[in-house]
Amino acid sequence: MAESTIQQQLITGWDKPELDLADADWHSSSRGLGDVQIAFVEGFIAMRNSGRPESPSLIFTPAEWGAFVSGAREGEFDLT
Repeated sequence: MAESTIQQQLITGWDKPELDLADADWHSSSRGLGDVQIAFVEGFIAMRNSGRPESPSLIFTPAEWGAFVSGAREGEFDLT
């Protein structure tokens, strides 16, 4: 059986650097009830699942983060 390998491919238009998040200062929501944490690193905003911190983090530019927060406030992502 052949050994499988996973190759990371660059995404066209991806303009974000590989950030070192090892020493990032992660913050939970003000109430501490959510499963999401964010960190501000090198001018970007990283977001991760606090229950699985070893999982990949999402990286946002400040403009993307602003659009995400605005959409969340307006209920754009409510699935109920």
